[in-house]
Amino acid sequence: MSKKYKFPSRHLLGIEGLAPEDITAILNLAEKYIDINRKSNKKLDILKGRTLINIFFENSTRTRSSFELAGKRLGADVINMSVKTSSISKGETLIDTASSLNAMNPDFIVIRHPESGAVHLISQKVNCSVINGGDGSHEHPTQALLDALTIKRRRGKIKGLTVAICGDILHSRVARSNILLLTKMGANVRIVAPPTLMPAEAESLGAKVYTDMKKCIKDVDVIMMLRLQKERMSGCFIPSQREYFKLYGLDKEKLSYAKNNVFVMHPGPINRGLEIDSELADDINKSVILDQVEMGVAVRQAILELLA
Repeated sequence: MSKKYKFPSRHLLGIEGLAPEDITAILNLAEKYIDINRKSNKKLDILKGRTLINIFFENSTRTRSSFELAGKRLGADVINMSVKTSSISKGETLIDTASSLNAMNPDFIVIRHPESGAVHLISQKVNCSVINGGDGSHEHPTQALLDALTIKRRRGKIKGLTVAICGDILHSRVARSNILLLTKMGANVRIVAPPTLMPAEAESLGAKVYTDMKKCIKDVDVIMMLRLQKERMSGCFIPSQREYFKLYGLDKEKLSYAKNNVFVMHPGPINRGLEIDSELADDINKSVILDQVEMGVAVRQAILELLA
């Protein structure tokens, strides 16, 4: 796949810049890595001699760990920069940080930043490939790609499926990237949130907008729950956590409105009993949350190979 297909850009900054054929190429290559990652010997030398730097200005477990694992399994040297102990904590600007990293001649930089557009800015200041690990409320492209791979492996397709994205749409880069990807690939996307957590431009995102959870998930194929991003909230967005779960948290009673073979996704970390009932999150017949984690490593391996 990777020898016949050429990725259209040096960077992966968002889903917005990808065509359906680019998304298909990434998913097809990731399928190969799922099989390799399930073998006892997972190590390849595709990126031997290359250097990957992870720099996360926000906390991350899954994204950072899976990029580190993806790089190492492909033979790259991987460096995790700690923002708290770096010069950034002393007041160094983002551009100065980018210039310093560039002077080290890395091949890839994976960045997560709390400000939308920060990753794009850094991509203009360095000579290597930049991968967006999540920027503000803007995009999280690799999450959307691993979600798409999870759906594709479960259903054999994406086109024609109805997917409900539920929860904190306003602050969610995961929601934005998934809406872009799923609509590009021919899925029907619905979004539901309290009015206070629905962006003003919701209608223009390409998804059908709901405020009633049960109406939104009626007869859907996939339910994607979102994390309530309290760290991005100043002021009162929900009356109480108990009220939020009652109206917008997923439990078996609400799930009964969806199709019988529906499955449930969540990007993690999960606030149990707030976004999703704990019993449902652990139900291996309905929840694919751990599958998403596995797909994350394979997708990030595919992206690194294509950018290389």
